[in-house]
Amino acid sequence: MKMGIRIVLAVGVVVAFFVFQHEAHHDSKKTSQGKADTAAAPVKVKARPQVWKRGSLSFTPCELGRPGTGASVAAWCAPFKVPENRADPKGRMIGLKLAVVRSDAAAPDPDMVTLLAGGPGEAATQSYVSVASAFADLRKHHDILLLDQRGTGGSNPLTCKQGAATKTPQDTAVAMNPDNLRKQVRECLAQVEKKADPRFYTTTAAVADLEAVRQALGSPRLDLVGVSYGTRMAQQYAMHHPEGVRSIVLDSPVPNTAILGADFARNLEHALKLDFARCTHTPACAKRFGNPYQTLYQLRDAVRADPHTVTIRDPSSYKDVTRMLNDDSLAAVVRMFAYEPETAALLPLTIDAAAHGDYGPLLGQASLISGDLDADMNNGMQMSVVCSEDADLLKPDPANKDTLLGNRLISAIKTECEVWPHGTRPADFHQPLRGDIPTLVLSGQDDPVTPPRYGKAIVSHLGNARQLVLKGQGHAEVTRGCVPRLMKKFMDTLAPKKLDASCLKALQPIPAFVNFNGATP
Repeated sequence: MKMGIRIVLAVGVVVAFFVFQHEAHHDSKKTSQGKADTAAAPVKVKARPQVWKRGSLSFTPCELGRPGTGASVAAWCAPFKVPENRADPKGRMIGLKLAVVRSDAAAPDPDMVTLLAGGPGEAATQSYVSVASAFADLRKHHDILLLDQRGTGGSNPLTCKQGAATKTPQDTAVAMNPDNLRKQVRECLAQVEKKADPRFYTTTAAVADLEAVRQALGSPRLDLVGVSYGTRMAQQYAMHHPEGVRSIVLDSPVPNTAILGADFARNLEHALKLDFARCTHTPACAKRFGNPYQTLYQLRDAVRADPHTVTIRDPSSYKDVTRMLNDDSLAAVVRMFAYEPETAALLPLTIDAAAHGDYGPLLGQASLISGDLDADMNNGMQMSVVCSEDADLLKPDPANKDTLLGNRLISAIKTECEVWPHGTRPADFHQPLRGDIPTLVLSGQDDPVTPPRYGKAIVSHLGNARQLVLKGQGHAEVTRGCVPRLMKKFMDTLAPKKLDASCLKALQPIPAFVNFNGATP
């Protein structure tokens, strides 16, 4: 989800490019006994197949890209339509973007590795471009299935034009007048309703879509790889279609029992304390910054008492831009930094600079992060999911009143869900996933949104599962260190408890920067 409601896929990971070769050829020469070699015969190159069939579907070559980048991945795409409202199969049909990144093997394993993207609001075909390197080993023997969840990417996206609630308070956590927020959501809804009924863009509806795709592909068993919000999709799919699941990888998971938004303030506080404790226990960092956690709250109190605009140099355009700085915007910025160990390592330095009046490092870096996220996220679909599945269960927690994030996200969610149409959730939606499907859970020790206790709760209800906690890591681990190799080994053996994960010891926290050249040795 994205800054507020974002449980998110990592950004800034290494992109891998895959080029598929389906035919090889060689020159042949004819010789005649007793004569000199004749000229080489013309080489007959077999044309690349333009149609690939699997199950009842016909795929053609396509390119997958990610907005805002020039990166792309070769794939095979097929049209796929489903009823928007499955209770009314004669009603509006919507097209889903379906792609398969084919295996290098001539005869790949029959099961298909399936990426379930984060958000809610991210598209699998776009997210894959950023994390393709993590699937390189798996692709040697598996096809990779990618389906943009309805309401995202190329699957009838619930998008609004600039100016009509393109950003929600979950993204920015900037204080907004409730009446103004309702007005923006109504403007967004007016656009979306021209092509969609937001009530039918829920996790439950997406689960039915994935099962329809699986059956059309010939009913292969799926190896589900859910990242962030995608772990909710994975668990819901496994609950209702266990026969279709061979294995599950849950990266930065949220348990079915959790109410999205309820723990965000608590989880952020826990992550910040871990991050800042490493600074206070490092002599050079402690000498340079003292107690960063205390400095952060002093800064929060100062901007709360005196909210004001600041001018910084935009790191992309190099132009001067004006930003509002108050306790809400500060909380949003710090939360963005906390997602990744690389940016979390900058927090003591940037907070100290802001406390001394230099807001450029903090707000400038934040604009880069938020720009990447805005390109990936679909906020209309995000509201459809959260308003249908969690909002009515959210309650402000008095214990969070004085935390950095407070209860502002809960209030914002409930306000926008007064306007956005509600879908329904099954009676068992928030029940834990149970059973013996082989499951590997990956948790970042410093994750500010889905902490390790979430993964522990999931594993406690499963008979063949194991949790790996990555030291010093944040949110979304699929590309970190030896994790791709461990995923492949897990899917090969389906024995999570016997998996040798000693290679993860090489992953360590990134030391806090004491200046803009980095940390001291």
